[in-house]
Formats: sequence, structure tokens, C-alpha cells
Amino acid sequence: MQRDRARAMRLTATVMLAAFTLGGCAARTQTAATPAQVGAGASRGPARAVWTKARANAWSDSTGWLVGSNFAPSTAINQLEMWQAATFDPGTIDRELGLAQSLGFNTMRVFLHDQLWMQDSAGFLARMDQFLAIADRHHIRPMFVLFDAVWDPMPHLGPQRAPIPHLHNSGWVQSPGAAVLADTMRYESLRPYVQGVVGHFANDRRVIAWDIFNEPDNTNRPAYVAYEPPDKGARAFQLMRKAFVWAREMNPSQPLTAAPWKGDYIDPARVPAIVAYMLDSSDVITFHSYDDSASVEREITALERYGRPIICSEYMARPRGSTFQAILPIFARRNVGAINWGFVSGKTQTIYPWDSWYKEYTAEPAVWFHDIFRADGTPYDSSETSFIRSLTSAKAGR
Repeated sequence: MQRDRARAMRLTATVMLAAFTLGGCAARTQTAATPAQVGAGASRGPARAVWTKARANAWSDSTGWLVGSNFAPSTAINQLEMWQAATFDPGTIDRELGLAQSLGFNTMRVFLHDQLWMQDSAGFLARMDQFLAIADRHHIRPMFVLFDAVWDPMPHLGPQRAPIPHLHNSGWVQSPGAAVLADTMRYESLRPYVQGVVGHFANDRRVIAWDIFNEPDNTNRPAYVAYEPPDKGARAFQLMRKAFVWAREMNPSQPLTAAPWKGDYIDPARVPAIVAYMLDSSDVITFHSYDDSASVEREITALERYGRPIICSEYMARPRGSTFQAILPIFARRNVGAINWGFVSGKTQTIYPWDSWYKEYTAEPAVWFHDIFRADGTPYDSSETSFIRSLTSAKAGR
């Protein structure tokens, strides 16, 4: 209990420091876009319509079965550390995407951040292009995530804090942060970011899809709920609607999507408004599920009523029964794309479970929560990686 209190005090101090840092540098990190940035993100015309079901299914036919992981290199604690010039690590990215290729993975879901655009839009785009070149060498086409409502709501540019030992995602950050999300007058400042990034890669075959907003109404209990806007869901819903329009105005050749994450679409008569919007606005359907096999079957069946391709863009939490052996064959049999959470164990520390936010861990858990490989490239479970390879090979007809 004393260790739990010490951890809580340590985390509170970290969050307060982040809030002070953010407040002190807000004028630098969230300034209005320059004319060059506005030009890079200029609208190409009226927002295109949601793809027809026929077009969406033709896209799916062209891609084949999509399978991969959510990805950040093991040397990055969050999106900012992954992409900032001082810590961008192409060597590790190349090595770890090589591991993904060895499993037969052909996609990875990768998070971006609005502050990276504010900091250095040209450099950010250049590093994205470099990342795509590396991924392409490994026959991997990423899905990029534009906004994210999960974990630390007070992001800041520059050096990122060190991981808190044994704590799941102790340094992952939201995009935008709470200060921006709480102020609807600042939403328009995010348009150049969305349109600059989507517009730059709108016809790039190396990009497989755009995920507009990750879990927009997630209030991060118990980790950061006290620091979230009290009406976070409503604010995020408003920003997400704008972001879909901004992205569609760039007429990307890739599909747009946003994923429900709580399974609250099973009964079509009781779908929350934000979930209905996500599903109705997506060119292809994505969803998150860390549930057991029976639940996943029900979720897929419910989503099939939309008549569009389906991708599970987050799954796999071993202690919850969401394992590769239990879940991946379902996705393969039902032709549902499969993108698990976590790849190489590193600074995100997602081998530890969610409950590490309120339960003390002092050593590596006996059963990893997420992730597939250790930092040296050896698998957590060689029978598991063999199983993945056999399934991806069979699905690819090799």
C-alpha cells in the first residue's frame, strides 16, 4: 500500500510538471499556422462523400487480408518521441519492421500528433516519408492515426519523460491535449495539420488508411480522469466531425475510418450517437476488442450489417482470453483485418496490464499483456510466433 501511495504521488508530480510545462510553452507549441503551413493544408474542394459499399469492398479486394500490429519503436515512449527529429530512430524502425515482415504482417497502425506539425511541418512530413520508405521495403502499408484521446492529456514537445517502472503506457500522450480539446475556438488551428498530412499523402499507395480519432470519448480512468475536460466526449465528438470533413476535403485515395471501442453497437436500436457517427462516416469499418472469442464473433456479426470491410484495429490482451491462438483464426476465417496492440517490448511497457495503474508490479509479469518480441528480437513465445506465421502464410496462399 505504501508503494502504491508512492507511485500515485510520483505520477501526480509528473502530471503537474507536465501541466506547468505545457502552460509555459503553449504559445510556442500551439501557435497559429504559418502561411506556408496553411498552403500545405489548403482544401482541395468540397468534402467527398463516404465511399459507396461497392468501392469500399473493391478496396478490400485489392488489399487482401490485412494483418499487423499497432507500432511504435521500442525506443520511443510515445508518438512525440517516435517522430521528433532528435529521437527519430530509423535503424530501430527498420529492424523492427523486419520482424513484422518475418511474421507475414503487411500493415501497422501508427500514431501521429498535431504538435509535430506545429513544431516543424516540413520536417515531420519528411520523416513520415522516410518511415514509409522503410515500411515499403518490408512490404508494409501503415494505417496512420491523426488524433488520440488516450493516456496523458498534457503533451509537450521536446524531451519526453522516462518511463515509470512497470507501468503500462506511462508516457503515452493524447492528441490534441486537454487544453486544446477544452477550447472549441482552437479547433480550427488543427485543420492545417489534418489537411497538410492527409493532403501530402492523399495519393500515396504506401498508406493503407487514415484513422481519424482513436477512442475519442475515452476518459482514461483511473489514470488521468481528473485532468480531462468534464464534457470530453462531447468535445471530442465535435472535433472528430470536423476532422472527418477536413480529411475528406483532401479527397484521399485511401479510406477514412474511426473505431468504436466498447462494443456498444451490438443492438442497432441502442447505438450511442458518437458510435453511430463513427460507423456511418467510415469508408471501411474498424473496431477495438480485447474480448474473448465468443464476444468477438458477436461483434463481427453486428458490424457486418454495414456491408463494408471490417478491420479490428486493436485486440490481443493475453490474460483476458484475447490471444493470437483464440482470436486470429476468427479474423482469418471471416476475412476481418487484424491489428493487435503492441509489437516489440520497450519504453511503452505494454507487457504490463492496465491494472498496473492501481496494482503494484515489481518485475515482468509471468504472462505478458501485449507485445510479441523482446527488444533483442527474440519472441516472447516462439510457439505463438510460429502460429502467426503459419496462419499468415496459409491466408496468403504460400
